[in-house]
Amino acid sequence: MSGPGQSKGWGTIADRLLGSALLLGDARASQIVEFAVALPLLVVFLVAIFDFGNAFSVKHKLTNAAREGARFASNQPTTDLSLSTAGTTGSPKAVATLVGEYLLANKVNDCGLSSVTPPPPSGLTWIYTASSGCPGALTLTIERGYTYTTAPSALYPTGINVEATRVTLSYPYKWQFNTIFQFLVPGGGFAGTSQISSVAVMQNLN
Repeated sequence: MSGPGQSKGWGTIADRLLGSALLLGDARASQIVEFAVALPLLVVFLVAIFDFGNAFSVKHKLTNAAREGARFASNQPTTDLSLSTAGTTGSPKAVATLVGEYLLANKVNDCGLSSVTPPPPSGLTWIYTASSGCPGALTLTIERGYTYTTAPSALYPTGINVEATRVTLSYPYKWQFNTIFQFLVPGGGFAGTSQISSVAVMQNLN
């Protein structure tokens, strides 16, 4: 049998339960709002981490490709460098083919480098430019007559002039971060493509 005091008690409990439910609903709603605000920022951070990490990976592969090209060229004879066809059939062309194949083997688009015919050389410098399937131009510069001076030593106070090969590789890297940034901030953004460059120098052995 319920008395007046008991009815009042049950009413107090019901009020408390209703209040707790309302508070719980408010907490869930605020969590959803906070998540909706934080999610775009989280996506931006994740894409940025992935994008910059990928750019560093490409830089590492370009450095290795340039080094392999310079090492190969330094072991090639210089007898063909005076020929008018050196850039298309001689050692410079072989270097360009090697660099292109190295990039492809490491899952980097070579922009059609292996099939590009270079312009006439300037001295002992050949410049290959390729852009097939790339957001910009890939440039490979092969300097077979590059020279540098070693550091002075007790035996050679003024250093030694060394004849070498310098290979410079400039690659167009397309940023994925820019697409996300423009989606979040319409009309904003930055350059979608950057040139990543690597240089390698090897002393000529022949």
